[in-house]
Amino acid sequence: MKKVFFALFFSTLLLSACTEETDTNIMESEDIQGIAATAKETAEKHDISKFEEYDLQEIIDGDTIRIKYNGSSEKVRFLLIDTPETNHETLGEQPYGPEAKEFVKKLLEGQDTVYLEFDVSYRDKYKRLLAYIYTKDGISIQEQLLKNGLARVAYIYEPNTKHVDWFKSIQETAQKSAVGIWSVEDYVTNRGYDKDAYNAAVKENKEESSTRNDENSCVIKGNINSKGNKVYHMPGQKDYKNTVAEEMFCTEKEAKEAGFIPAKQ
Repeated sequence: MKKVFFALFFSTLLLSACTEETDTNIMESEDIQGIAATAKETAEKHDISKFEEYDLQEIIDGDTIRIKYNGSSEKVRFLLIDTPETNHETLGEQPYGPEAKEFVKKLLEGQDTVYLEFDVSYRDKYKRLLAYIYTKDGISIQEQLLKNGLARVAYIYEPNTKHVDWFKSIQETAQKSAVGIWSVEDYVTNRGYDKDAYNAAVKENKEESSTRNDENSCVIKGNINSKGNKVYHMPGQKDYKNTVAEEMFCTEKEAKEAGFIPAKQ
């Protein structure tokens, strides 16, 4: 059975950017700001002295940015990770896509440049640049996306596998903690993200919550007194708190049908 596991800071919807289908995102914009702020303070600062610095032009989504490269405006695809889509021509917006993009924005907030670490091959089949991305402070964007459950390790193609073991270890920890994309069973697949599985899991979780709420609404106490009389007590009545219930009822009708009579006060 699919379950939705809510981590400490995963509570409700994201931004108003959610589509009518994605009444399902469970991370708020305030959460993203807080997570990014914590990352800036606590993340490992890597040595970027040997990496190239480039002008940052645009954050396209959670795993793609645009930079000024050798005089031209070019897209850079983050190596070895994949974040949910924000505006894909066929997949549309996927849960946690806007969050991933917002997270990258917050990590790079106030910075007009980024540092790129290239692997062996510089470009993919779409002619996009491929790189590991770092802030001026040496924070690895890929590392933080994986750590906070906003990306999965993916697109592992030789010869660009320099950091694959490192990234997989970070992902394993996020999976065990059930954060972000890992908080919903079956949402992450080997092919990407299953929006239908996500929505189904959230729907089931809501139904279970509704059932629990209904059960909790059965507050009428049925008690058999010392004379053997079957009496039911309503919340707010004099002896309600001290009454030990042999049975609980949701409605007075149920209590009466079970042979109980109302308490006098």
